[in-house]
Amino acid sequence: MNNIFKLALRGLTRNRRRSLVTLLAIAFGFSAIALFAGYTHNVYDGLARQSIHGEMLGHLTLSKRGMRGHGKLDPERYLLTAQEVETIARLLKDEPHVEMVAPRLALSGLISNGRASTIFIAEGIAPAAMERMQENLQSEQENLQSEQEKNSGLYGNSKKQLDPAHPEVVELSEGLVEMLHLSAGAQAAMLVNTLTGQANALDITVGHVINTGNAGSNDKFAFVSLALARTLLDAEGRADRLTVLLDDVSQTEAVRDRLLPKLHSAGFDVEIQTWQDLSDFYNQVHGMFDMIFGFIFSIVLTVVVMSVANSMGMTVVERTREIGTLRAIGLKQGGVVRLFTTESMLLSLIGCIVGLLITLGVRWGINVANISYVPPNSAGAVPLLVDMDIGRVAFTFVLMGVVGTLAAYLPARRAARKDIIDALGHV
Repeated sequence: MNNIFKLALRGLTRNRRRSLVTLLAIAFGFSAIALFAGYTHNVYDGLARQSIHGEMLGHLTLSKRGMRGHGKLDPERYLLTAQEVETIARLLKDEPHVEMVAPRLALSGLISNGRASTIFIAEGIAPAAMERMQENLQSEQENLQSEQEKNSGLYGNSKKQLDPAHPEVVELSEGLVEMLHLSAGAQAAMLVNTLTGQANALDITVGHVINTGNAGSNDKFAFVSLALARTLLDAEGRADRLTVLLDDVSQTEAVRDRLLPKLHSAGFDVEIQTWQDLSDFYNQVHGMFDMIFGFIFSIVLTVVVMSVANSMGMTVVERTREIGTLRAIGLKQGGVVRLFTTESMLLSLIGCIVGLLITLGVRWGINVANISYVPPNSAGAVPLLVDMDIGRVAFTFVLMGVVGTLAAYLPARRAARKDIIDALGHV
């Protein structure tokens, strides 16, 4: 076996230019896949953090069965009562991995500056719960590499704050503030329908102005305290859902599967959605990038296979007399095949190692370059960062090594089966 590897290494140095070109094709192909995989991994992580903490979906959302489909038509029927909220929260807080249970109440209506009005959609949440849900996102912001990144898309300008001592202070999105020509500290009025269908209006004060990060909601969204939402809707103590925050995102599915039977056995007809169930944008982006990755991977893999097959085919033809000599001194057909497949395997593995080094260098350069861009449907720029997706990198490394090895099998097998006399006389 040692002789096979020595002969294979010598074979690679026979035609150094061809070996170098093939090696670089493998290296750049591997690097392209690894870099794109790292970029998509960073996008997935950023979108997950934004969904869970930035949009405050939490890890799990609990509501009465049918709330999502029929709650807007008959909200009072599908709201959780004060007693149900208290009992369910107590049951959930006893569960491992559950950090917080926060009642929520959605509302919509008209907001006016006294001269003009426009529609708004709002989320009612307790100020303490809002602060707690954003702790993870805030720590991520503080770890970003530059001020440019801190002020960008998925992370920047997204910290939301409500004042527990002043429930009339609300947070409005940038587009809504600009549309109504409001500013921090300005007065406005919110008009909604209560649960019984009566009109109800309250004066509010504009607090912190936020960027939702989504162009579709940045001109109509607001965050209000849970107390204000309950007052507007005349829904004292009630909630349309409970948002559950966990200490580990990987436990999301397991906790949901454990909570559903427990709540059903306690007599609560509820359903639980994960943050992925509720985040359509995350699922759409994830599906799109997976398809693009598969397309790029197929193209690069085809180029690598053709490069290796072409290189080894030419190598086998040029070394036909050598193959005849090896056969004449006793090397069997299987030995010839092993020799060239080992040579191809070494070429592929060395190419992948060089590609990994290129990946690390380019990744470092991109991450320190402070590059940003504005993705579709985003209200702000996001940083261009590249992670190291260990799973996909390892899979690509192994697959390229295997495919590169197999690419030499057919030309090596064809040369090994040639008659020794014909091989020795090959010109």
